[in-house]
Parts: sequence; structure tokens; C-alpha cells
Amino acid sequence: MFAILKKKLKQSVEGLVKKVEREEPKEEVPVKEKPKPEPKKVVEKIPEPPEPAPAPEEKPERKGLFKRIKEKEFSGKEIDEFFATLETGLLQANLALEVIDYIKAGLKHALVGRQVKRGEAGNLIKETFERLLLDTVSQGEVDIDKMIKEKKPLTVLFLGFNGSGKTTTIAKIARMLMDRGKKPVLAAADTFRAASIEQLEVHAKRLGLGVIKHKYGADPAAVIFDARKHAESKGLDVVLADSAGRMHTNVNLMDELRKIVRVNNPDLKILVVDSLTGNDVVQQVREFNENIGIDGLVLTKMDVNEKGGSIISACYTSKKPVMFIGTGQEYDCIEKFEPASFVKNLLE
Repeated sequence: MFAILKKKLKQSVEGLVKKVEREEPKEEVPVKEKPKPEPKKVVEKIPEPPEPAPAPEEKPERKGLFKRIKEKEFSGKEIDEFFATLETGLLQANLALEVIDYIKAGLKHALVGRQVKRGEAGNLIKETFERLLLDTVSQGEVDIDKMIKEKKPLTVLFLGFNGSGKTTTIAKIARMLMDRGKKPVLAAADTFRAASIEQLEVHAKRLGLGVIKHKYGADPAAVIFDARKHAESKGLDVVLADSAGRMHTNVNLMDELRKIVRVNNPDLKILVVDSLTGNDVVQQVREFNENIGIDGLVLTKMDVNEKGGSIISACYTSKKPVMFIGTGQEYDCIEKFEPASFVKNLLE
């Protein structure tokens, strides 16, 4: 998992360390003064006594050569030059340009002007890299179990493109909640795409759950409203609501989402993102967040994602937490996202 991103990040850290470690200051060679010509002897008259020579100017004490070799002062030029050679590779690993600029600026802020022993420069670079990545992917936490305790039924709306794995993710989260003793109901609010209701019903049948549905073409806001009323009457814990997959550029469908949110005021709005999307993930996340407002992310297909940069880009763009990652097709192939473990795995 994430083989390409791990390789590029390793090249970044190790390459910058090597660049810093091999640059040593040159020894300053003192300039020899030319010997002054001896004054000519004068026989005719006795020479005047010479004026006292001025006292030599005090020169500032210089660091010894050994000390200068053992210390390193970071410069912004080193970091700029290095990232210029590596930027393309990081972009190919689906790390957005905004994230690369953020890491570069963070390294400059932390390192430029600092003097450290050369043997410690590598550790400082690695620690700074790790901290910047961790700050990027650590965007808080959404605890569904705690939210269910505080409010029942909890209404969770799932958003995303067609093919992102949204409906399967709903089924996975339903199974996870059932394993924790919670009672969910599914709302088939994708009344736009053919066979979407049947797809959700297949998952519900396998899990032994109920589905609230209307006919195709019905108002999806009304479907979710009815699902909430059903959950209230039956004492259920959570409503997991599907929605029509849509491009962020589809104005009509985005307006429909805004109406769903206005009518039902869901407690959680979760954006499901295909992690294989590439750098377009930045635009997807930005548009959904600005137009609808999202509370968290689920990234799917992480088990076959060799690049991995999309998860960092999504966090940086949205400033929202990644709640779960999908790691396969089975209902139990979903994991809670752990930022510290993720970063450690990338840099090990």
C-alpha cells in the first residue's frame, strides 16, 4: 500500500539529508602580506627617528575549522533547489502542489538559520518532515458512537461521485455499527440513478436491515425525512442516507443536495472519495465542502492504492478528518483512520 508515495517521500528525506551533510565550508586561507622593501641607506644625513607604528586592528575571532565543519546552518536555497528536482515525482504520487508548497515552507520555517551539529542534521530533517505530514492529516476526530449516545436517531448523509464506493461504504458502516450493538436503518435517497435503490436493498437484505424508499424520481429530501420518522417510531439509533452520485460541476444535483441538507439538517455529512481519483481529489473535496459543507471523509480502495498522496491532499484541502478507509470489498474491510500510524508507515 502506498508504495510510490513512500518511495518519493523517502527520496525527499534522504536526498535532502545527503545534500546537507556533504556541503562543508571551505577553509579560509590567510592572505600573505608582501614583504616591505628595506629603506635605502642614507650616508649624508642622520635619518629622523621613525614614527611609532599604529597598533594592529583587532580582528573578530573566527571559529576554528573543526568547529565550522562540525556545524551546519540551513539555508532556504538548499530546500528550494532540492524540491525543484523532486516536485514532479511527488505530484505523480498524487500529492497536490499545495501540499508540496506547504511542506517546503514548513521546512524553511523550521530549519533556515538554525545551526546544528552535522551528525544531527539528518534527524532534524526527518523529525520536521514527520511533524508536517502529521499536522496535515490530523484534522480532529468524529466519534459516531459518542454522537449516537447524545442524539437518537442520528442522521448521517453520504455524499460523493458515482463509482466512489458510496453505497458499499454505507453497508460497511452499518455492519460496523451493528457489531457495536447499534440499530441502523438505511434511506434510499438516490432516486436518480437506475438500480441504485435495488443495490442498497441487496446490502440491506444481507445485513438484515430495513430500507426506507420511494419511487425513482421522488424527492430525496422526503425519503430521508420519512426514514428519520421511522427510526424515531421504532427506537432505532441511526439513519444512514444514500444520495445520488454527482459531479461537483453539476449545478442541479448540487442544488438538490443543498435542499436535502436544508430540510433534514443531518448530523453528519460524510464525503466518500475514491482514493484512486488522483489530484482531482482536491477539486472534489473543495467543491463539496464549499457548497454543502462536509464533516468528515471516507477514502475507498486504499488496498489497491500504490500512490497514496490523495489522502494527504484531501486532508489538507478540506481541513476535515478522514474517519475511515476502505480496504476491500467485504463488509469488514473498513478501518478507522489513524494519522500517526499512517505517517509512521510512510516514513519507515
